[in-house]
Amino acid sequence: MALAVAIVRADSPLAAIAAVGVAALMVKKYSEDAPWSRSFWWSLKLGVFIIAIRTLIAVLIGVPIPGTTLVTLPILPLPDWIAGIRIGGTVTLERLSSSIHEGVIIASVIALFGAATSLTSPHRLLRVAPVFIYEIGVSLVIATSVLPQMVTSIGRIRKAHILRGDENPKWRKIAIPLLEDALSRSLDLAAAMDSRGYGISRVRSRYKADRWQAPDSLIVATSLAAIYFLPLVTQ
Repeated sequence: MALAVAIVRADSPLAAIAAVGVAALMVKKYSEDAPWSRSFWWSLKLGVFIIAIRTLIAVLIGVPIPGTTLVTLPILPLPDWIAGIRIGGTVTLERLSSSIHEGVIIASVIALFGAATSLTSPHRLLRVAPVFIYEIGVSLVIATSVLPQMVTSIGRIRKAHILRGDENPKWRKIAIPLLEDALSRSLDLAAAMDSRGYGISRVRSRYKADRWQAPDSLIVATSLAAIYFLPLVTQ
């Protein structure tokens, strides 16, 4: 969160790309072999998609920005009540660079949160959650585990189709097995929670978390320093 705030404050694509690069190295080195460990790489793909869509919208639709002309597109007439916005027209270098700049910042923030998800076990996070927010923690763990488990299920179903000789399975062949797998996982989770007496007693077993150490303080101090100094350095 501190790095995301620092990137937004700095408003520098180079700083954003550098932060994502460091996050990629951390994920590659410290991520576990778990369903949520691939969240960062999927967030990178989502970020590239956002940059492409943001650039396409800036080329086709947007507010004119004067500057160096790259290409001129046909202009589609619009009503008077949306004056100032046009479809088509002159595409300038400044307009294109501004849209890519904004897209890189948005994609970097998404990638950083994806890296945090890849390096954080939701089950360990639930174990250290206080008792009074335990139910909220369970809901969050289930919600954050749905997408990684779905990604794992898609990969397993695709692999099964490939082993059967279908090299390029279509989504309609994957949708039904994916729905069945999701329903089976939901029933297994409900049975596991019921067998452990979830919600019957408010008394929980205590989990002894790791002690706060010097590297933890260094990480917090570095993150806070990044919020303050990164915008100054980029200026």
